[in-house]
Parts: sequence; structure tokens; C-alpha cells
Amino acid sequence: MYAVGDAVRTRVMNPAGHTRLPVYVRGRPGRIEHVLGALPFPDARAAGVAGAMQTAYTVRFASADLWGVDGDPGAGVCADLFESYLEMR
Repeated sequence: MYAVGDAVRTRVMNPAGHTRLPVYVRGRPGRIEHVLGALPFPDARAAGVAGAMQTAYTVRFASADLWGVDGDPGAGVCADLFESYLEMR
């Protein structure tokens, strides 16, 4: 479980089935902004596993970490992501 302020990185993954992890944030560093709590995990549901829950977080990514020199230095993007998509940085 992560806490607000933790530095994380999204996993690099290319599953054969469904995932809610956007391609543009895969492998990118971010910071936990908010703990959303346990929510239904759509990846499991898409695989036919009803009722699977997983902790979700709002993760903030610096624009430059996503788009390099084309990113606005003061801007960022937030994404709500499940725990299995994250690893400690």
C-alpha cells in the first residue's frame, strides 16, 4: 500500500487482455496525490473474475516526464491507477 507523497513508477506491461493503465504513462515516474481506497478492479472483471477489489490511487505525473522537452515544465497530468500498476521508485 502506498501513501500520499510516495514516489512511484508505473509498470511496463502489455497484457493480452484488458487493462486500464494508459500506454502513455507506462514506465513513467509519478507521485501519489490521493488514496482512493478499494475499488472494483476492471482488469479482473474483464477476465471473468467478479468482485475483485484493489486499492486505487490518484497519481500525478510531471508533464516533462511524459512528453520530454515538449511538456510544459509547470504542468502535470493526474491519473487514477490501481495498485498492481505501480511500483516504488
